[in-house]
Amino acid sequence: MPLSADEAPWNPLMAKDLAAFKTPHAEWQQVGDVGLDVANSRKLVGKEGAGAWYNGPKGRTNNLFTKQKYGDLEISLEFMMSKGSNSGIKFHGHYEIQICDSFGKKEVNGEDCGGIYPRAEAKPRYHHIDKGIAPKVNACKAPGEWQTLEAIFRAPHFDKDGKKIAHAKIVLAKFNGQVIHENQELLTPTGDRWKGPEMAEGPLMIQADHGPVALRNVKVRRPVTDGK
Repeated sequence: MPLSADEAPWNPLMAKDLAAFKTPHAEWQQVGDVGLDVANSRKLVGKEGAGAWYNGPKGRTNNLFTKQKYGDLEISLEFMMSKGSNSGIKFHGHYEIQICDSFGKKEVNGEDCGGIYPRAEAKPRYHHIDKGIAPKVNACKAPGEWQTLEAIFRAPHFDKDGKKIAHAKIVLAKFNGQVIHENQELLTPTGDRWKGPEMAEGPLMIQADHGPVALRNVKVRRPVTDGK
């Protein structure tokens, strides 16, 4: 079932090609399916065909940024990780829902799968300054299994003078069918962008430079939100 009451059609982003994303796409490859490398569970191996995409045999390549900029956005996707891998979905390229291998962890925080990523400082070396926002539950499946993420993002609101009058918000997010965030305000962007300017619209980013990740059935649409 969709997360919002909107009847607008979904817009697939990776159905046939990567035309929705800025170039270069580097080592992203279309495949029929993926699975764990039997010789190394920290890698994914692509299988011939179409319908899924992965970030190449090295498991590290260019992040993807959509050409289109979005305000409020509803997203639905399936993903697969190798053991210990790390990726993320960033609304406006600024607000990250973490995707990583957190299978079996009893205590989770914003660094774990489904978490809202911590704020960080880039210097003297990259380090977190808080724990982010943990998902309500750890619904992470084992490496090598397809998993689902559904989320409704509401963009920050600004008045006519450009002053922010409402924070960005994850209205609702589900991970493998379980609610992980609900009406969660995002006071700032995440990671080392937390001090940076916020905007009414921005691209969707898919992180691909931190480890093997595969995606399929990636689709977006403008949601109906409560406006609060």
